Amino acid sequence: MSWFESLILGLVQGLTEFLPISSSAHLRLTAAFSGWEDPGAAFTAITQIGTEAAVLIYFRKDIARIISAWFRSLTSKEARRDHDAQMGWLVIVGSIPIGLLGVTLKDQIEGPFRDLRITATMLIVMGVVLGVADRLAARDETGGRHRAMKQRKGLQDLNVRDGLLFGVCQAMALIPGVSRSGATISGGLLMGYSREAAARYSFLLAIPAVLASGLFELKDATEGGHVSWGPTIFATIVAFLVGYAVIAWFMKFITTKSFMPFVWYRIALGIVIIVLVSVGVLSPHAAESGG
Repeated sequence: MSWFESLILGLVQGLTEFLPISSSAHLRLTAAFSGWEDPGAAFTAITQIGTEAAVLIYFRKDIARIISAWFRSLTSKEARRDHDAQMGWLVIVGSIPIGLLGVTLKDQIEGPFRDLRITATMLIVMGVVLGVADRLAARDETGGRHRAMKQRKGLQDLNVRDGLLFGVCQAMALIPGVSRSGATISGGLLMGYSREAAARYSFLLAIPAVLASGLFELKDATEGGHVSWGPTIFATIVAFLVGYAVIAWFMKFITTKSFMPFVWYRIALGIVIIVLVSVGVLSPHAAESGG
């Protein structure tokens, strides 16, 4: 991997990680359209450490408060009633599905799931799901002419059942094209949560999963020696800087805007990929490692 490739891929990772359009799909597609080799699951996981560092800094006050309350809850019954302590437990509970499936489906994630036809299909299908969820949320938030506005749920309403459902949605993002934030935000909206609550929990929920995945891949890469460390570290730094800016913008965007621009983008991109693969312009295995 060249330094120029790492710059572009780092920019793509930072720009797309927190938007509901799938960073793994865009990294894969950037390599395919550019004629580069697939950066691979290890590169994706390691650069995601950079974007998650952006989450840690942006939400540092929330995270510090949650961790502190969670540790107090280990020894104090009174502290267990604290919302922040409960959030700590719910993030742990919500991380279980992706942890189990990530280990179980590791070979599929690094192999068959990277087929561009699967990526395109997931872009379209999850785009439609996000669109439906966004419309339902908009209807509830604005209310109808003949009925009162329905109150969407906030993070204070989060319980174990919903936490697990959020976790199942996050686990779907193991398939390129789904999008971690897109799946969890869609799930949250369908469960009746507000856009801001769904997005905030999505970011917090991603921290254990992404850091664990990145460290796991880091261990394998160190032992296997199959990662270009200089360019990969550079891409990770770029992803961190760009990712932080995107989080700040996105959290403001969702308070007043709809997700529909992302929905139409996902559907259009998925259709373009399917057409290009169908007419033979693009191979479904284009830019895959080793071929």
